[in-house]
Amino acid sequence: MFILSNGGAMFLKEFYSTDNGRVLIDADQASRFAKEVAGDFNPLHDADAKRFCVPGDLLFSLVLEKFGLSRNMEFIFSGMVGRDILLNFPETDAPAFDIRDDNGKAYLLVERSGETSFDESLIESFIRSYVAYSGPNFPYVLVPLMAGHNVMINTERPLVIYESMSFDLERLDFSCPVLEPSETTLKVNGRRGDALLHFSVNAAGEAVGRGFKKLVISGIREYDKPAIDSFVENYLARMELYRAGVQGVRQPANSIP
Repeated sequence: MFILSNGGAMFLKEFYSTDNGRVLIDADQASRFAKEVAGDFNPLHDADAKRFCVPGDLLFSLVLEKFGLSRNMEFIFSGMVGRDILLNFPETDAPAFDIRDDNGKAYLLVERSGETSFDESLIESFIRSYVAYSGPNFPYVLVPLMAGHNVMINTERPLVIYESMSFDLERLDFSCPVLEPSETTLKVNGRRGDALLHFSVNAAGEAVGRGFKKLVISGIREYDKPAIDSFVENYLARMELYRAGVQGVRQPANSIP
């Protein structure tokens, strides 16, 4: 049986608010989660981005916070959550449900089965491990994967869409899980690419599960090493600049650099 929990990963509370039972993620909260928790510096998650959207990893995390961690789960993203959208997380024990806005538009389909845990420590550690694996897929995983197929993104209008992810756990009586990358594949069809990023879930040196994340890459073109190297260099410089700024803000006034 599934239930909606009022507990969960308490560290997420700073990344959303509630309005009459609905969830609201403002642009600053979404951007901070992407950068500071997931290590994701996709410009679409910048608070001032023209095409701003909430990171899929934050939606995934909220589902685990509210519905628990089930042994078998699948997440299918059907739309991007923009600014000021109120989300309804249904009170349901169904094995499948949608996250929708007030107009009925669906953004995320969740399917689940098997035993479910509401252990806060396990849920938080699983969330942190997954997003630490998922957030930095670009450039560390995707760029070498594309280079191996002699293709790359359109560096002028990059578009990589988080389409889905799923995992299967053998059991739930573990702690401190670590997600480690395994096989990666890329299927190119014209200007579109489907990337499958497989991972294993390990705890105490033992495999306790497996899963994969699917990304859709649009605007694929022939590999141009100078162009992609420059793009990645700018991406990493942007990341370091942000992190230096955050560290500077949090540094005590009387500390010595």
